[in-house]
Amino acid sequence: MCRDHDDELEPLPSSISRRGVIGGAIALAGAGLAAVGQPAQAAGSRASANGPGGRAPVPPPVVIENGTVLDPLSGRVIEDAVVVLAGGRVVAVGNRSQTRKAVAQANGRVIDVEGRWVLPGLVDVHVHENAVADAHAALVRGATTVRSGTSDFYQDIGLRALKPWAPGVVPRMKASGTFVTPDLGNTILGDPALAPLAGGVRTPEALRYLTSVNLDRGVDWVKTRVNERAGVPEQDPLVQVYDYEQVRAIVTEARKRGVGVMCHSYSEKAIDDAVRAGIKTLEHGVFVGERTLERMARQGTHFTPTMSAIGGMRDSTNPILKQRGEEFFPVLQAAVRRAAELGVTVVAGTDSFGLDVDPIGGEVRLLHEAGLSALDAIRAATTSAARLLGLGSSVGRLARGYASDAIVVDESPLDNIAVLEQPHLVIAGGAVVTS
Repeated sequence: MCRDHDDELEPLPSSISRRGVIGGAIALAGAGLAAVGQPAQAAGSRASANGPGGRAPVPPPVVIENGTVLDPLSGRVIEDAVVVLAGGRVVAVGNRSQTRKAVAQANGRVIDVEGRWVLPGLVDVHVHENAVADAHAALVRGATTVRSGTSDFYQDIGLRALKPWAPGVVPRMKASGTFVTPDLGNTILGDPALAPLAGGVRTPEALRYLTSVNLDRGVDWVKTRVNERAGVPEQDPLVQVYDYEQVRAIVTEARKRGVGVMCHSYSEKAIDDAVRAGIKTLEHGVFVGERTLERMARQGTHFTPTMSAIGGMRDSTNPILKQRGEEFFPVLQAAVRRAAELGVTVVAGTDSFGLDVDPIGGEVRLLHEAGLSALDAIRAATTSAARLLGLGSSVGRLARGYASDAIVVDESPLDNIAVLEQPHLVIAGGAVVTS
C-alpha cells in the first residue's frame, strides 16, 4: 500500500523484477506471432537469428522504381523516381541516372509501382498495442513507427525488442509502459515493484515512485493524465484527477533521465496545469485555451489531438459517447486550427486500441480538414512526429541513410490526402509487409 508520510518507497531488487518483467512483457506481446507470420521476403534475409548470440535478420535489398517520391521535409517531388533499400537503410533516391550505380550494387528485388506515389512510412504517436496482432494491424495500415500510449503489462517494451527480430511484422516502437494514473487496477500485477502502490497513486511520493519504476524498465516516454476518460460513458472527461503539483512531480522525475511526459487531457484548467508543469506532448486536449496554446508554442509543447478517436465517438451507439463526440469534435477542430496558427507543432496519433485500428492516414486527413495544409498534415505523421520521438535523422523521410520504411499510394496525397488511408504497399525495415 502507498504510504502517506515522506519515507521513500523502496523498489524490489532489480534482479527480481526487471528480468522477469521484461521477459513476461515479451512473452505477452509475442502471443500470436506465429499466427501473424513472417513476410515472405524475410525468409531470404542475409543474416539469420539463431537464438541468443545470433544476429537479427536483415531483409534482402529492394528497388522501388517508376514511382513519384514525395519528401515531406522540403515538399520536393521526384517523378519517375527510384528508391534503393538495403541493409535496413535507404541507399539511394533519385531519378534513374542518379541511382543506376546503387541499383546495380544492390542487385535486389525490383518492385515496379507503375507511377504510384512513394512516401516514407508514417508515424503514429499515440497507440495502445498489447500484442503482435495489434501492432501488425497498425503496420499494414501504414504506421511503420509508433509511440505507445501505455500498455497493460509492459507489452510495448516487448514489442520494441521484437521489432528487429521480426522484420515486416511489427512497427518500430517507442514505449511508455504503465499509465501513471490514480488507480492502477490489475496493471499493478504486471510488475512486483508496483505492489506498494495498491493504495493508489496520488501523493508526490507515489507519483515519483511509479515514474521511476517505468524509467527503470527502460521506457522511452512517461504517460499520465489530468482528466478522466472521454471514451468511457461512466466517466466525466472534464473531471480533473491530477493538478499542477502532481504533474510537476512526474515531469521532474522523468526529466532526471531525459524522458518526456505525454499527458491525457480534456478540460481547460487541467490542460493549463499540465502544460505549465512541463509536459512534452498534450494528448487529446479538446478544450485547450488560447493562453495555453501560446505557452505551448513558446515551450515547444507538441499537440496530439487524436481526432480519429474523438470524432469516432460520433458514431457510437451509446448516447453519452455520441453526444460527446458531436460536442467535442468541432471544438477540437478549432483548437487544431488555432494551434497551427500560433506555431504549435501538431503531430498525428490515432489513439487506436488493440485490433480496432484507425489508419494513421485517416488522422492525417482529419488534420488537413481541420485546417492544416496537405503538406503540413503529412509532416504531422512524418518529419514532425519523427523529431518528437528523437528519430528526426532516421525516420520520416526517404533520404540516404534513413530507415528503409516506405508506403506506396495510388495517387498524389497532396491532391487527394485520403489516399493515405489505404496504402497500396507498405515496407518496414526493408521487408514487404503482408496482411
